[in-house]
Order: sequence, then C-alpha cells, then structure tokens
Amino acid sequence: MDKLTMQISGMTCGHCVAGVTRALTGVPGVTVDQVAIGTASVAYDPTATTPTDIAKAVEEEGYHVVSAA
Repeated sequence: MDKLTMQISGMTCGHCVAGVTRALTGVPGVTVDQVAIGTASVAYDPTATTPTDIAKAVEEEGYHVVSAA
C-alpha cells in the first residue's frame, strides 16, 4: 500500500469532512487514514487506483485538491 496526503480547499465543516470521506471510500483500493478540514490522508493499492483517480473523486464531490503527495 502506498500513502497519499492531500491538501483540500473548500472544506469548512463536518459535512465537508463526511462528503470527502464518502468520496474516498468509494474509490477501489483506498483505505482512509484520516480526513479533517483541509486535508485527507489515505493508503491505496497502486494496482487498483492512482493518485489522479483519488484526487478526481474529491474534485467530483465539489472540493479542490491543492496538492497531493
């Protein structure tokens, strides 16, 4: 499993945290480590998904991934 930490803009409340968590758990091969306002950390199986796909799931939820490493 690889690790990915994202800085996310547009998150302001618990509802935002729940939405990002839901989006991330919907990506195959992703295990959510932590989601807080402005950040998310996950472990992912690189044979099942990519950092681009993970960021896309967050973006589709309505938030902007500022950086991912």
